[in-house]
Amino acid sequence: MQVPLWLSRDRLAVVAALVAPLALTAILVPFRASFPNTDAALALVLVVVAVAINGYRLAGYLAALSAAVWFDFFLTRPFETFNITRRADIETTALLLVIGVVVTELAVWARREHAAASRRAGYLDGINAAAHAVAAGSSPSGLIEQVSSRLTELLSLRTCTFQYGRAGLGRPARLRIDGRVVTDHRTWDAAEALPDDTDIELLVENRGVLQGRFLMRANSGALPTLEQRLVAIALADQVGAALTGSHPVDL
Repeated sequence: MQVPLWLSRDRLAVVAALVAPLALTAILVPFRASFPNTDAALALVLVVVAVAINGYRLAGYLAALSAAVWFDFFLTRPFETFNITRRADIETTALLLVIGVVVTELAVWARREHAAASRRAGYLDGINAAAHAVAAGSSPSGLIEQVSSRLTELLSLRTCTFQYGRAGLGRPARLRIDGRVVTDHRTWDAAEALPDDTDIELLVENRGVLQGRFLMRANSGALPTLEQRLVAIALADQVGAALTGSHPVDL
């Protein structure tokens, strides 16, 4: 079931960042005369951490700011003003902000690493699937179609077709084994977007024998990482292994 856009995890985190600290401090207002500020601050830290671990930077920062603001307004003397007269309250408010920022940055890093690990797992799944298809002697045309689909997603391509040998005219750009894209006149390294005004060929080889090429056209602004480009080359190698002995052209 698809979650509505307005109920996305990050949007809910922003709402929680704005509402949860206010709700908690409002609950504590009747007890503020007898409830130590440090205990209230600890309770607010838990709220900030709960929001920040989502890994969305804006929500984490908003939660820290909201907690500090409402702690100051409701729970420090003079009550229900934004003035702080005691040094301890100033330090506690500052700590709320600092803890919120630190936890948020740690959570953002963890979320990014988790996403990267998931992508790598997906890349390996694609390579393994192609390798299994080769080992099982699957139809080369089926493998080519499967790899073409993966390349389109992996490199953000507009089109991707396979040609046996050196079929076709012209001298397109070439994706090399080091991840760079080269033509006779220019080289694009992995930090640059793929050229979208020319075709890019990815050679399919096996043991020095050219089997064919994937002819690709990138979407505007497509910027696959070096890792994604190397995965694309690994997929082409699997196709080369499957096509060994079929339509070879010596380099």
